[in-house]
Amino acid sequence: MITLEDILLSLDGLSRAAAYLPPALAHTTFRGAAIDSREIRAGDLFVALRGERHDGHAFLAAAVGQGARGALVRRERVEGHSLGQPSILIDPQALLASDGEALPEQIDDQVVVLIAVDDPLVALQQIARAYRRRHNLTVVGITGSVGKTSTKEVTAVVLQQRFNTHKSPRSFNTESTVPLTILDIQPEHEAAVIEMGTYGPGEIALLASIALPQIGIVTNVGPSHLERMKTLETVAQAKGELVEALPSDGWAILNYDDERVRAMASRTQAQVFTYGLNPAADLWADEIEGRGLDGIAFRAHYRDETVHLQLPLIGRHSVHTALAAAATGLILGLSWEDLIAGLKSSNTQLRLLVSPAVGGATIIDDTYNASPVSCLAALNLLAELDGRRVAVFGDMMELGPLEEEGHRMVGRRAADVVDLLITVGERARWIAEEAQLAGIKGEVITASGKQAVVDLLKPMLQPGDYVLVKGGRAMAMEEIVAQLQVPREEARRWEL
Repeated sequence: MITLEDILLSLDGLSRAAAYLPPALAHTTFRGAAIDSREIRAGDLFVALRGERHDGHAFLAAAVGQGARGALVRRERVEGHSLGQPSILIDPQALLASDGEALPEQIDDQVVVLIAVDDPLVALQQIARAYRRRHNLTVVGITGSVGKTSTKEVTAVVLQQRFNTHKSPRSFNTESTVPLTILDIQPEHEAAVIEMGTYGPGEIALLASIALPQIGIVTNVGPSHLERMKTLETVAQAKGELVEALPSDGWAILNYDDERVRAMASRTQAQVFTYGLNPAADLWADEIEGRGLDGIAFRAHYRDETVHLQLPLIGRHSVHTALAAAATGLILGLSWEDLIAGLKSSNTQLRLLVSPAVGGATIIDDTYNASPVSCLAALNLLAELDGRRVAVFGDMMELGPLEEEGHRMVGRRAADVVDLLITVGERARWIAEEAQLAGIKGEVITASGKQAVVDLLKPMLQPGDYVLVKGGRAMAMEEIVAQLQVPREEARRWEL
């Protein structure tokens, strides 16, 4: 909850305008904030952002129709909107210029409050920064090229065993969505786990200045967003901004197995806790056993303790996810009993989803996004499964100078794993081509489009088949999954 007075007090250079608000108007309360009019909850503040394809000001009326109590708008775009109900304009700049203009002492709950600023995004960030400073809780920031969301989900469930924990919804990890996560923090929250992404240097530093994390986790440095950042060194520089922002009494949790991440220990004033598969790490694992869709098993070592774990997390790469979450819990004083309960929880909703498909097959939905590292991890999981292995890959995006080699790397691994390889997209052709050059024994098909993949697979899938579907976000590979999935009740007929 945030008041109109709180908002004005948060605005750099305009905070004095809050003094001109009548008490009743100053205490006008907003439940939270949203930048998508479709996600407005009753009482929210709608933030009208201007993007590459859409301008939020065009959706003001829709936001009000959804129940928005007010809107943060660009000063130059205030006029000319039909909201469908009465509104009042609060312009902090005008309030200061006029030493306070006449404002009503009371406003009806149906009156929409429009707050005019130079830049709604900057204002949103300032509001969230001030809001965060009013809440005393432990914030865990998470970044990395791969595994941010999975690590966020598992860490939040682990911490929930002891603390009332808030977390980023979905992949809210940008300059416009991290502030929304902050504004959803409630007084009862004791911890928050916040994902932080970046397209270039300076962005994570900005997010950290808003969220004020005391603990920072860096999962890895890989070829993501190289189209913009060009080199892995630039990616490492950008990701390392998280540990640079940590306080001296905070903790940097670093993946020891990634040399670029390990080197970030020299960039932080915080205490350092490392995890990985190397015995030199503070928390490390060995005797790792991938059990396909049944999860993983391994031994975890911490100080003089050794703990045997069997977890429902899918894929050997999930060992690092589990270790990062466990490291956070250990730092915050959780017992191994608490850690194990969290790691075994069914609430650890990861991106990789498993569901029944037509013909009695099983579909492995890893469609949210793709990078060479995450594709290799998915193929490693597929390799653990007994049955016919089908992999459907779409283009990977933003690999920059590693674009062709990144795809070919996936093709080489696919040659060792899959019985049927299907690719969609111009870039994914490199996957198919490299798999053939590597001597794949199975069939390779370059499909003309997503519907062609569905038409090909539907009549041929059968019980015992596993179908991995993965591609860059822009490829919308989930459309293939949606047409191949069947309800679990229907799937039972192939089990009879």
